[in-house]
Amino acid sequence: MTLTPVRIGFLPLVDAALPILARERGFAEAEGLAIDLVRDATWAAVRDRLLYGHSDAAHLVAPLAIATALGRDRPAVPMAVPFVLGLNGNAVTFSTRLADEVELGDTLGDPHAIGAALKVAAGTRRLRFGVVHRHSSHNYMLRYWLAGVGIRPDTDVDIVVTSPLFAADALAAGDVDGICVGEPWNSIAVDRGVGRIALATAQIWRRGVEKVLAMRADTAERDPDRVARLIRALHAAAEYFVRPDTVEDTAALLAQPRYLDAPADAVLRAITDRIRLSPGAEPVRYPDFMFQHREAANFPWRSQAAWLYSQMVRWEGIAFDEGDAAVAAGTFRPDLYRAALAGSGAVLPGASSKLEGALAEPIGAGATQGRLMLGRDGFFDGRAFDPDDVAGYLRSLP
Repeated sequence: MTLTPVRIGFLPLVDAALPILARERGFAEAEGLAIDLVRDATWAAVRDRLLYGHSDAAHLVAPLAIATALGRDRPAVPMAVPFVLGLNGNAVTFSTRLADEVELGDTLGDPHAIGAALKVAAGTRRLRFGVVHRHSSHNYMLRYWLAGVGIRPDTDVDIVVTSPLFAADALAAGDVDGICVGEPWNSIAVDRGVGRIALATAQIWRRGVEKVLAMRADTAERDPDRVARLIRALHAAAEYFVRPDTVEDTAALLAQPRYLDAPADAVLRAITDRIRLSPGAEPVRYPDFMFQHREAANFPWRSQAAWLYSQMVRWEGIAFDEGDAAVAAGTFRPDLYRAALAGSGAVLPGASSKLEGALAEPIGAGATQGRLMLGRDGFFDGRAFDPDDVAGYLRSLP
């Protein structure tokens, strides 16, 4: 059988697992695909490789796909996100000096309490935090938390960009006082003795969208069959990823030099929801620290894209625009997800948007296929986001 080639760009992060597993465990081949994976060091390089035709799809931070479609920092290129590769999985890690100043404990603390202590520290010197890209969920999650505890980003603290691969080095050199990055780079900073984990981003927005499969919209339109086969391969990889009997195999695979080039134990901790908060400490368990597959986690909810757009407006000094909001939400393509998985065992939500952050307890939701349960998805400040009233939501924020 002749396999159809698909080249996918990625960064060495645990949440690149699904395309790696699709390639290495035969899920792509079962769909008639041959995945070629291209490793990069920055999100800008992954995006540029995609836009200039050096790759067909990418493991990408979700807001960067939206920013690309809107023409932020460069000419606009319509984008399509037909599959979410994971929710949450990031952390906020302080330098050991800052961790001592705010007296971090031995467990994941309360975001409000840590924020209050951080506000005191920020009053004594100008703190600097590193995030992986201006258009990243890391940047927006960090800013959302800081603003919610009374610390003004860009006024009280500085936020700069650092590659995930070099985030621990930036902490060690004293270039930043904290980082918000994906795994395994927080754990590597801790294991090196240069940082302590303060918060999981799941504490800021539980079930927050993180990495996605992104492609140019014209790629999706030109070969919808190839896109559908890729979605099915990734969906099968997600089922494999969450099986308890596969986690050690997956960690060993991801740790290889051609993929993450990281200690297998650090990778294994991330995919089993165990976090080592400080050097030498026993890992603590935080359920759903990294969230894949269950509760239709791979479904591209347009309401999640709309929230990311709201934060882009909030933090980049641009005016809210109904047309831009529609482009942002339309970048996520639940229609492609449903078309690919119709008739399979996958759960397919009946709606394409939902109220974000409103669930305090698990609840059943409408589905056109399968039975859908949605778990708690709250923001740390108790707010909810209505994708039908983005302007009103923005007016309500501090």
